[in-house]
Amino acid sequence: MSESNPARTITGEDEVVDLCRDLIRIDTSNYGDHSGPGERAAAEYVAEKLAEVGLEPQIFESHKGRASTVARIEGEDPSRPALLIHGHTDVVPANAADWTHHPFSGEVADGCVWGRGAVDMKDMDAMTLAVVRDRLRSGRKPPRDIVLAFLADEEAGGVYGARHLVDKHPGLFEGVTEAIGEVGGFSFTVNDNLRLYLVETAEKGMHWMRLTVEGTAGHGSMTNDDNAVTELCEAVARLGRHPFPVRVTKTVRSFLDELSDALGTPLDPEDMDETIKKLGGIAKLIGATLRNTVAPTMLGAGYKVNVIPGQATAHVDARFLPGFEEEFLAEIDRVLGPRVKREDVHADKALETSFDGALVEAMQTALRAEDPIARAVPYCLSGGTDAKSFDDLGIRCFGFAPLRLPPELDFAGMFHGVDERVPVDGLQFGVRVLDRFIDLS
Repeated sequence: MSESNPARTITGEDEVVDLCRDLIRIDTSNYGDHSGPGERAAAEYVAEKLAEVGLEPQIFESHKGRASTVARIEGEDPSRPALLIHGHTDVVPANAADWTHHPFSGEVADGCVWGRGAVDMKDMDAMTLAVVRDRLRSGRKPPRDIVLAFLADEEAGGVYGARHLVDKHPGLFEGVTEAIGEVGGFSFTVNDNLRLYLVETAEKGMHWMRLTVEGTAGHGSMTNDDNAVTELCEAVARLGRHPFPVRVTKTVRSFLDELSDALGTPLDPEDMDETIKKLGGIAKLIGATLRNTVAPTMLGAGYKVNVIPGQATAHVDARFLPGFEEEFLAEIDRVLGPRVKREDVHADKALETSFDGALVEAMQTALRAEDPIARAVPYCLSGGTDAKSFDDLGIRCFGFAPLRLPPELDFAGMFHGVDERVPVDGLQFGVRVLDRFIDLS
């Protein structure tokens, strides 16, 4: 460190790992109810890190403990439309007994930072903090205003986070026309001469549903042709095994075309099983974007082993591709049959934008500058993100949290999985790419 510049102690690359570890150590598990242990602590941590470099962050608490942090960085040209960089601080719960390293320890081992949120998505939160802190310490303004949003509750639909801010505080995002967030910018190594970086330009919509069957209650020792449990289980099994037809959207077609070119072989979307197997750690992620999907996740019925209950319930996670919601719901009703009542617990739209424009060019250029064999390609996310809320403000959203990953890492399996971890050099790569991307955007 030069004595002439004592304030500049470390770079963004230097501190990104510690920032990520600190965030992981704050248990922000989201249990899908009103509670959000740790979200307020995470919001205060982020606010402190931003205030240290001269910003004036605001904390918004939508419900006790459910807090988000927002700050705006003034750009060189405030007249230009602003850019939003957003990430969520909440995570899904984790059972420590299942993990190699404690999920809230932020352990560094085998070249990775381990813990719940390492890839979903405290890695991006840490990279964003590291880049912003480095730029502000060194007096480097972005070309245009940047709004930073570190959000609560994404893992349960964003009601207490992004949705609350968009509905109650839309002025925070005044002038914002474009945004980056999760899940995109990660690499898939094709060969020694080509790495694809998947940028999210679309994401499936969701219907989290409660299914209910009413039957005739009675004694468990007697025959009963109107058993709600039997009727529900048969319906759920039909739905869970139902082969929904392939539906190729604009984004999926673009991805398949890029993949076909990269692999040097034509692809038939109607017969993708063998091709999907070649995708390694992203196979599940991509396979789920070829069709609408339904996954049964919860069952409930009865209160005593010798009592046939009069009602049985199930919950399913249903995801639909952009443009296919109406068809999807009609097919679900047909498969379930007339005895099953279906109601939404939480629903949200699908999104799709085109893979073009100056922001996309900035992504391409920033990636290639750090990885000469990089090629950015569009893809559809099988899940959903806070982009759904920001889309309501007319903001064009992309998933771009850049990571260069080792080919053997099961990246898709890290999301909500056991032993979630992110490579240290991947975090440092992301800092360099994001810093360059901001200059180009």
